[in-house]
Amino acid sequence: MPILHSTGCNATILSNTGERVGETKLSIQSSEKVTSITLPQTPAYHMIEFELEVMCHIPSVLPKPSDSERLTNGEVHRRTKSKHKTDSCMAYIDQKISIDCPWSIYSTLIALTFYIPFKAKHSLLSAGKRKYIQVCLQNMSDINFNVLDHHLIEIQHRPMLKLLSLNMKATQLIYSKQSVFCLWEMKWTDVLPSCLHCVFSVSFSPATEEESSFKPYSYEFQLENVSTLYNVKAQILPTPGVEHCHTGSLCSLEVSITRLSDLVELDRDEGLTESDGLCTSKLMYEVVDNSSNWAVCGKSSGVISMPVVASATHKVQMEVMPLFAGNLPFPNIRVLKYLPHHSMLTIQSDTDSWIENDSLSIDKALDEQADNSSIRSRTSTHSTGSEHKGLPIPRLEPFSPCQIFNSSSGEQVLVVPSKDDHVLEVNVT
Repeated sequence: MPILHSTGCNATILSNTGERVGETKLSIQSSEKVTSITLPQTPAYHMIEFELEVMCHIPSVLPKPSDSERLTNGEVHRRTKSKHKTDSCMAYIDQKISIDCPWSIYSTLIALTFYIPFKAKHSLLSAGKRKYIQVCLQNMSDINFNVLDHHLIEIQHRPMLKLLSLNMKATQLIYSKQSVFCLWEMKWTDVLPSCLHCVFSVSFSPATEEESSFKPYSYEFQLENVSTLYNVKAQILPTPGVEHCHTGSLCSLEVSITRLSDLVELDRDEGLTESDGLCTSKLMYEVVDNSSNWAVCGKSSGVISMPVVASATHKVQMEVMPLFAGNLPFPNIRVLKYLPHHSMLTIQSDTDSWIENDSLSIDKALDEQADNSSIRSRTSTHSTGSEHKGLPIPRLEPFSPCQIFNSSSGEQVLVVPSKDDHVLEVNVT
């Protein structure tokens, strides 16, 4: 919490009756944590008044307020509960300044309250290979603010990267406890960097002031694993000869995993293998339905060997059964990194089968285990691991959210109810 001061900081000298005697300049020297102020020579029983501006760096996580704190002199300082704080739900943070005077053996503790005007958070959005940066600015105070000049810059100023603003209004009014969203599209001409360091800035002023004096607000954040590596697309087809899917009938689920880019720096990990000049990486896919709309029949997971080449595609087919009628969302499809085993790490998979072979090159021992475990229930997965204590266990590592794009997310399929031949008898008495 540095103290801001200028070279022309003045102090006012007052007499013991409160009359102004004169004005003089202060000598202020600041370091990172200590500020030394040299007071001017003043007659006895006179007062010196001066103002200091203090800047508070608001942490990302606000500290929890404590009921009591211990001062420098060992006494217990109890927080005075302000009526304004009790009645207001305005977010604030308390900081303290300790004042040491050469004529006193005790330290004086001064509490400073900083009210937080905004809270910002960011998100990276994807639409295939296209990327968008969204910043949410939330008004944390009890008053309304006018904001203008939304800016987002990349600190390293790469010439191959441009941030195209999609914000139509230059000035916006943010009501109390409300939020506004700002959006930028990323445009690049070369390989997209894996990490971006960005700063969002905006000017704000209370909406109640007639002559607005805008003050700056900035929010700094970092984006990692920006590039989209794989596109996942699913398609559900009814039984041949039937127009729609029916409840209780098997349907065909086809999952297509497509590589969107060539080898990048993010792929150079321990799971990358090279054979005949072609680099491949192993992926594990998993189909689950947390909403209980579908029953996955047969295997629900497997390991594939994907060439690290743009447009490389692998398709997997399985059978699913709809349990309800209506427009049902697709089951969830997860794609994970399948890395070599490590002697100190073990995992517990929550899939229906620990590892499933999809007619691809994996270890023979794992292939045999997959055939046996595909017919076992979820509760018998742990017994499989105990039977193969000497078998090295691989590691599963999730991708970053923006590295996998599910183009079927949000899609639905129409399921009609099956014919019911039962007769309902109703007796009226």
